[in-house]
Amino acid sequence: MKTVGILTGGGDAPGLNAVIRAIVRRSNPRGYRMIGIRHGWRGLLTKETVELDAGATAGILHRGGTILGTSRTNPYKNPKDARAVEENFKALGLDVLVAIGGAIDAATGGH
Repeated sequence: MKTVGILTGGGDAPGLNAVIRAIVRRSNPRGYRMIGIRHGWRGLLTKETVELDAGATAGILHRGGTILGTSRTNPYKNPKDARAVEENFKALGLDVLVAIGGAIDAATGGH
């Protein structure tokens, strides 16, 4: 079974819950384990997670923002945080990470 992590970054935008729900609803029946990472990249640094399934994503479309929470954390500004993201990705048993939202800083190429 593949494990997919989902996090939301940047501002708390109204369309994020629809994206989370769509990913979970399409992935769970195909045998993927879905892990929500709370508070965006900050949550990956601190390993704050929640299991996501159809029940966890029921009724979220009408709610604004994101059920996972978000932050404006950029772990790639600090090499120590970048390493922690990689280590926690492995520690959580993730095979894939879906990062939704946020913006790329044109001055740094997203780093």
